[in-house]
Amino acid sequence: QVQLVESGGGLVQAGGSLKLSCAASGRTFSNYHMGWFRQAPGKARELIASITWSDSTTYYADFVKGRFTISRDNAKNTMYLQMNKLKPEDTALYYCAATTTTNWARGAWGQRTQVTVSS
Repeated sequence: QVQLVESGGGLVQAGGSLKLSCAASGRTFSNYHMGWFRQAPGKARELIASITWSDSTTYYADFVKGRFTISRDNAKNTMYLQMNKLKPEDTALYYCAATTTTNWARGAWGQRTQVTVSS
C-alpha cells in the first residue's frame, strides 16, 4: 500500500489561497487514482476532487468547481490541490487518498491537514 503525507494546510482569510500537497511513497504512485477529501466538524467526509492515474482525467465536486484545481506530478510522486477564492465553509480537515480501484474506502489515506478560512 502506498503511504501518503499531506502538507500545506493553515489559516487563511476568506478570498485567499492555499496549496495542499500530498507526497506518496512505498508503491508506484503512477498506478493510483488520487483524490482529495474533506471533513468539516459534524459533517461526513466528502470527495472534493480526484484525478485518474492513466490520463489524469479530473473530477470536481460542484462546490469547488472553478475555485480548486487538482494536479499530480508522477515524477515527484506528489499530488496537489490549489485552492483559490477560499470561503469560511471550506474550513475542514483535508485528506488525500489513493486507490487502484474505485473504492476509496479500501485505499490508502493520509494523516490529514487542517484548513481554516476566517471571515
